[in-house]
Amino acid sequence: MDIYTNEHNVSCHLTMPKLHRPTLTLVIYLNIVLSSDNLLVLTVATKETDGFRRFMRSARHFNYTVKVLGNGDTWNGGDYMTAPGGGQKVNLLKAALQNMEEDKLLLFSHSYDVVFASGPKELLKKFQQTNHKVVFSAETLIWPDRHLEDKYPHVREGKRFLGSGGFIGYVPNLKEMVSDWSGKDNDSDQLFFTKIYINPEKRKSINITLDNKCRMFQNLYGSLDEVVLKFEDGRVRARNVLYDTLPVIVHGNGPTKLQINYLGNYIPKVWTFETGCSGCLEDLRPLSGLKVVGFPCLVEYHWWFIGIFIQQPTPFVSVFFERLHKTGIPPKPTQTLHLQPGERNKLYNGDHGTDYLDVKVIGPEENIDRETSRNLGFEMCRQDKDCEYFFSVDIEVVLKNKDTLKILIEQNEPVIAPMITREGRLWTNFWGALSADGYYARSEDYVDIVQRRRVGVWNVPYLTKVYMVKASVLREELSANDLFSFGNMDMDMAFCHNVRNKGVFMYVTNMHTFGRLLSTENYQMTHLHNDLWQIFENPMDWEERYIHENYTKIMRDKLIETPCPDVYWFPILSVTGCDHIVEEMENFGQWSGGGNTDTRIQGGYENVPTIDIHMTQINYQKEWHKILLDYVAPITEKMYPGYYTKAQFELAFVVRYKPDEQPLLRPHHDASTFTVNIALNQKQIDYQGGGCRFLRYNCSVEAPRKGWALMHPGRLTHYHEGLRVTAGTRYIAVSFVDP
Repeated sequence: MDIYTNEHNVSCHLTMPKLHRPTLTLVIYLNIVLSSDNLLVLTVATKETDGFRRFMRSARHFNYTVKVLGNGDTWNGGDYMTAPGGGQKVNLLKAALQNMEEDKLLLFSHSYDVVFASGPKELLKKFQQTNHKVVFSAETLIWPDRHLEDKYPHVREGKRFLGSGGFIGYVPNLKEMVSDWSGKDNDSDQLFFTKIYINPEKRKSINITLDNKCRMFQNLYGSLDEVVLKFEDGRVRARNVLYDTLPVIVHGNGPTKLQINYLGNYIPKVWTFETGCSGCLEDLRPLSGLKVVGFPCLVEYHWWFIGIFIQQPTPFVSVFFERLHKTGIPPKPTQTLHLQPGERNKLYNGDHGTDYLDVKVIGPEENIDRETSRNLGFEMCRQDKDCEYFFSVDIEVVLKNKDTLKILIEQNEPVIAPMITREGRLWTNFWGALSADGYYARSEDYVDIVQRRRVGVWNVPYLTKVYMVKASVLREELSANDLFSFGNMDMDMAFCHNVRNKGVFMYVTNMHTFGRLLSTENYQMTHLHNDLWQIFENPMDWEERYIHENYTKIMRDKLIETPCPDVYWFPILSVTGCDHIVEEMENFGQWSGGGNTDTRIQGGYENVPTIDIHMTQINYQKEWHKILLDYVAPITEKMYPGYYTKAQFELAFVVRYKPDEQPLLRPHHDASTFTVNIALNQKQIDYQGGGCRFLRYNCSVEAPRKGWALMHPGRLTHYHEGLRVTAGTRYIAVSFVDP
């Protein structure tokens, strides 16, 4: 018996003794499973990019053995996006093969735009099933010389053209394949391998084939419509729906870098339905063991540059700076605050300016455009050797999570943003995909990420409004001084384009809730306190600013008091809300004279006049109706069962009582179904005396609390008077509801 072995099978030839009958030869083929111990992954990476680190994470996940060629070398292989190149890879491969063991099986792959979707066992099984010694990935499109199309072998089904980004084969066969290579680093590796493959003699001699149906290799360029994510058994695969195959290696070749980034958010087990974002726990920068300074969320020796950009009139600016002071920003001397206000004196509240090492304000008088100001912020961080991070935030960002900066640092990504949303909309500060012309496109997972049905850290193509950049990245990959300019792109699109082109990944995290974005479209600067008018555009921020902190506890904590029969007393406006209404009225200044003749009301006659300003006079009637409807009507319906109101009013006004002007108001009924009377300042501090007395019940409320509302019936039962103010000035906001 003579036995011949090779990598694929054992052939056993049994020769029978000569008899008086024909000779019988029996050939037996025994499949031998290739061992992953003999498999070596070769890749070329002259520097460790974000894409390379992703490749290595996926390789480690499946226990591939990887050898990196060219690490630390200068890349001279050209740019695949504009012209053929890659000869440097062949030079490195040819040199590496000289010292390679003959029994080795080599997988040669790109790394910057590749992820493994399965392990060596599956790869070797599929390779063995081809019955060839070298297998190249296959592509839909021919590159780089379309004139060679006719020379390619025809296939019954599958992709016809060779892709050089991934191939697998035995060392002897690979040596033979590259033996004739004598090209330069910037020559085309794809063209070299193509010419070998389309040469029938060389193709047969080396025993080359293509992975036509993407069983091992999936090239994305020209095939995006064929590839979907397949979630199964706690892992994620890329599935080719055209051939119903599950490729082992996924390559974002050519202009499909964004698509491989999208797939890399899931493959192989970065995010699954079963485990969530397990990949989010890798490569973290732990801060728990470091010394805390001042705040519970930051550590000593972290130097910050914070760029705050005010590009248009924006509501709640003073609140922004108050909140920033509480959002993980430690006391001095730790960072530089970089501002670009649109209106230097009005919009920047400098109350916390002494809390920072330095505050640099770039105002409109310096005639610096938006792009230059942002580039300047980055450059300040680059030049300061102690700067570790640059945190860029636009003034319309509302950060509610005090641990925002700590969370971003711990994720240890080059560029990362907290996900913020616009209330009631699917708008966020990131895009999940780009259209063909580089604008917004919705990724398949965008809605799930925005609504936090999928929680993780996501590689995305576009960020805006708020993000953190590592200073080390600014000094190296992003060292250009004009990152916010590119062609006709707007500032944010240009920045993201330049970041992507440098191979730097941008991430957004929705692992926590961070905040929201203000609407600035209809913000007017015609009043003293313009934020008062934001109840429609930015209702949550308006409520936080102007509604009493205990309002939401009224029912739960039984905060409604009954100082007199059918008179209800409850908190409604914040101190700031009261102050701003008073200041707005005084700034308007057109107080009535307190006489019976009043052209502001229907009929022109007021039976019980006061010195007041109507809400209509300052164009606040719609906003005031919204306040009554949202914050008073629910209390009314609880306290007066069976009565439902739409909070309509004809008269809503602010009254001013002063000893030398109008100190009191005589007994009267109100022209309303019920009246709401809100105290806008504080007795004993702002005035003396005052209050409201209900004559029928001989019951008085003499110490009204600032921001609290008295609600009582207006007609018939609650005849009342305004008690005398003996000193200072008293302000109340009165509404005659449902007249």
